[in-house]
Amino acid sequence: MSKYIENVRDLLHEGREKGFVTYEDIEKRLPAEYLNADTLDNLYFNLMELGIDVMEETKVKEEVPEEPVPAAIAAAAEESGDLEDLPLSDPVRMYLREIGKIPLLTPEEEVELAKRVEAEEAEAKAKLVEANLRLVVSIAKKYIGRGMLFLDLIQEGNLGLIRAVEKFDYRKGYKFSTYATWWIRQAITRAIADQARTIRIPVHMVETINKLIRVSRQLVQRLGREPRADEIAREMEITAQKVEEIQKIA
Repeated sequence: MSKYIENVRDLLHEGREKGFVTYEDIEKRLPAEYLNADTLDNLYFNLMELGIDVMEETKVKEEVPEEPVPAAIAAAAEESGDLEDLPLSDPVRMYLREIGKIPLLTPEEEVELAKRVEAEEAEAKAKLVEANLRLVVSIAKKYIGRGMLFLDLIQEGNLGLIRAVEKFDYRKGYKFSTYATWWIRQAITRAIADQARTIRIPVHMVETINKLIRVSRQLVQRLGREPRADEIAREMEITAQKVEEIQKIA
């Protein structure tokens, strides 16, 4: 933990000097094993209190504005039109067309929905997720060419978005899009790493692992949370112990 505290101090010092930090800076200094919902909350709160923006590395390279604008907020406002140069399949185009019709939220609407999510209103949770689907697309497109289909990247990012909605604390004062970006990026990069790792898994286990992943995703969508081993086991008609064994391999 002392190493974690030291890394946080270094990150905040760097942010004060530059006026901003990037998501890459956060991931480099604070690997996923150091972060959970609480530590991430505290980190973003400290950054906000110090007036330090969080930006995408690509935005910094393109242009560092006089007053850096958080890239996550800018990304959320991006239209799907900037994907025209990419070779998109019809299902992807249909998806982009549909989410493009969903209006973005004002900060006040975000807070109101977050309050309702906290009160366990399923409709509010769905609205907060839907309003940020374009943010997922804007992040997912940066990972094209890493071994996964664009639509799969989007689906993984959407799972990260759902987790962000569940864990977001509106009382901290930072924008939801800034918070959600980290969860979306983590979900996508973890999926890419998992896919690469399947190459080293025995062939006879790959189909079982893929089924477990598919069932888990379906349960996340249905339950609105990460499923327990016994819930996955019930769907797959195997024991919870077997599920845990498969998860360790995967």
